[in-house]
Amino acid sequence: MSAKVYTTLVIGAGFTGLGTAIKLREAGIEDLVILERADRVGGTWRDATYPGAACDIPSQLYSFSFAKNPGWSRTYSPSAEIHAHITELAERFDLVKDIRFNTEVTKMRFDKREARWEVSAGRRTFHARTVVVASGPLSDASLPKIRGIDDFEGARILSARWDNDYDFAGKSVAVIGTGASAVQIIPELVKVAGSVKVFQRTPGWVMPRVDLVTPEAVKQVFERLPIAQQAARTALFVAHEAAATGLVWNTPITSVIQQAGKLHIRMTVKDKWLRRQLTPDFRAGCKRMLMSSDYYPALQAENCKLITWPIAKITPRGLQTCDALQHEVDAIVFATGYDVHLDGPPYPITGLDGQVLGEEWSGHPQAYKSASAHGYPNLFFTCGPNSGPGHNSLLVYVQGQIDYAVAGIRTIVEQDLRWLDVKKDVQDAYNASIQRRLRSTTWMSGCSSWYLTADGFNASMYPGFATQYLRQMQDFRIRDYEVASNAAVRLWNIPRDLAAV
Repeated sequence: MSAKVYTTLVIGAGFTGLGTAIKLREAGIEDLVILERADRVGGTWRDATYPGAACDIPSQLYSFSFAKNPGWSRTYSPSAEIHAHITELAERFDLVKDIRFNTEVTKMRFDKREARWEVSAGRRTFHARTVVVASGPLSDASLPKIRGIDDFEGARILSARWDNDYDFAGKSVAVIGTGASAVQIIPELVKVAGSVKVFQRTPGWVMPRVDLVTPEAVKQVFERLPIAQQAARTALFVAHEAAATGLVWNTPITSVIQQAGKLHIRMTVKDKWLRRQLTPDFRAGCKRMLMSSDYYPALQAENCKLITWPIAKITPRGLQTCDALQHEVDAIVFATGYDVHLDGPPYPITGLDGQVLGEEWSGHPQAYKSASAHGYPNLFFTCGPNSGPGHNSLLVYVQGQIDYAVAGIRTIVEQDLRWLDVKKDVQDAYNASIQRRLRSTTWMSGCSSWYLTADGFNASMYPGFATQYLRQMQDFRIRDYEVASNAAVRLWNIPRDLAAV
């Protein structure tokens, strides 16, 4: 019996994967399967269980416009509430039956003769005409490479893989890192731990987070009048778009943002030397902006101390800094973020003529509109190269990527095409333009960040407004692709709504 060949295979059952499935169904594509390596939906928000975990984008904007939640409890909802919303999406849109849980993709190969993708997941193999990689940029995490890390005899806890059974009460704790997860974790640890030492490499720009409880009356209005909720979402979108003028490029607005950050430090940090240690020396926006109103107060608690000497090594009983001081602790919290795969997914993807994506993307990943890569037909990426926002909600960008993938898949299905493969010259021209535009952005102004590869190539961020990004993703042009047909399909017979979706 021949193997089942799905129309579309979606990798990942987080926000992005479920959103993709919802929009595919809406486009009339029902024959799909979703592969999820965990035993339940949720992605990053299933795994982010550390104390204080919450979104740093307002909840009304950190959701899909086609699947809103009128019941967000706060301005910035906690992780558990976001995960509950994702779970509700899977149930509301009847997606659970299409998900294969505990199924981790290990490799992919395009079968040129059969014009289909073979996707291996352990001992199982799935076949599909089209594939959407929707596993997200923050799906993997590991302990950092620090000398002596394996020698430590206490508890080693990674922020992205939190140990909820460990009791911090009265313990001496070291926190390595002062990024987005650290500024949420540290205030919570200070409340229960005996002592907390925070090891900072470089300070970040921290803005106060106005996190208000959503009144029940507002929830009811959003429930009964969806247009009211859409208006709130639009207002937040416009406000975040305006922030791009100071975060993406160096303008007078950048100076205003930096002065606001320094004012936040002056108003909340009493000690002048501590203020100096917490003041960044790089331009606002060059690294991810941090949102917290309780991080600076936590650092000044009696049981908390900021350490700015570099870590020399980890010892069996704690850490040794470069000033030769020994810091003995019971536990080390590694708030060091995620393994961002700039070279593509962490499994081999073999393309049309035997080329391997990870090898081609090594160092300088490139794709067309972040969604298609030459030589890998019928494959669509979400959160691909140069799709990252520096000022707005990731899900706004993801929604544009989903629409683009659905337009491509719909074209393949309705025209009965063997494949669509983006033309190399089209991809090259697009990326040359992106890199040229990136030169004038804040991300290229001299600071080091995970946005850049080891040699300073920016493979992560989109150099513009979200509105510009969405506009390009709404323009699916079949002429940008090499077409292989199952029948004598002539380009001039393609319906107008598919020629420019």
